[in-house]
Amino acid sequence: MNISVTHIALYTNDLERTRAFYMKYFNAKSNEKYVNAKGFSSYFLSFDSGARLEIMAHELLEYREPKDHVNGIHHIAFSVGSKENVITLTNQIVQDGYPLLSAPRETGDGYFESCISDPNGIRIEITE
Repeated sequence: MNISVTHIALYTNDLERTRAFYMKYFNAKSNEKYVNAKGFSSYFLSFDSGARLEIMAHELLEYREPKDHVNGIHHIAFSVGSKENVITLTNQIVQDGYPLLSAPRETGDGYFESCISDPNGIRIEITE
């Protein structure tokens, strides 16, 4: 049996802004928007590595304040290939108005990374 994760999904209050964020900063490729009669819409975003992220919206979606240290998915990590790329991309995202959660640094577990927030308050790790 060959098992693999096919995608991770997240709800958003702003589908188009979220789609643009991942396309601009992480080179995501998007399929055509799916919409159904029940108030649901989504895109699948594909990354060069083969990973996919489904971003979803629903007309009945409730906003939940982002929190740290709670059950559930904590972050999404993207490798950008080098320390210089971590610094450059982090600076670009922050200059464009997204929150910096932790500046580029060497972590205790051996990564060079930074953390920013996506348009939904989801923690994004940018690693070398």
